[in-house]
Amino acid sequence: MGEFWSGDIGLTLVTISLTMLVFVRTPLREAGVSGRAVLDSIIMALMVGGTLVVKQNRIDTILVIALLAVTTVVLSLGRLHPTLVLHQFGSVLSTITLLLYVRIVLLVMFRAGPITWGRVQGGVCAYLLLGMAWASAFQIIEQSQPGSFHFVTAPADFDQLIPKLTYYSFCTLTTLGGDVAPVSPIARSLTVAEAAVGQLFPAILIGALSDGLLWC
Repeated sequence: MGEFWSGDIGLTLVTISLTMLVFVRTPLREAGVSGRAVLDSIIMALMVGGTLVVKQNRIDTILVIALLAVTTVVLSLGRLHPTLVLHQFGSVLSTITLLLYVRIVLLVMFRAGPITWGRVQGGVCAYLLLGMAWASAFQIIEQSQPGSFHFVTAPADFDQLIPKLTYYSFCTLTTLGGDVAPVSPIARSLTVAEAAVGQLFPAILIGALSDGLLWC
């Protein structure tokens, strides 16, 4: 397992899986196409592997894996028995889990050793995870206060809400703009925060990688 991640294969596969999830699976979900479980399982297995090899104390490792397990169970129950409470709880757990895995990916990415293409892909992976984490946070707001976002075409159900807010999240992260607009004060505040992170994160990451190259 350690050799798998030390060779940067793990970072590459996580990045590919997240790219498929964000840019292929999410739009298909809005269209009503099923099949996300397989991709979710692959990402989960890769993330558990990264958690086991990253340098952190045993308690942190156990807590992260336990959180992932609980999140998976809650999200699965939400698909089988869709209720507002399960969807909200799942969104909260997803946000926390995704942010924790941003940290894990960065720890793997900046471990000792030369800067490689795999580590650059790790930066892309962390960026995608940030966009997904904010999308989950937006879901919490919209579920708690319906009407916090204005949609040109209102989502008919939760399966349509997730893709629309994922689209909005990445439009905000890249400061692209789009046809979804924040209405409530907290939605606007989170939108501004994501836009700021979207600009600062690549600049800081490039600076850190450049320092690593200089020290190699």
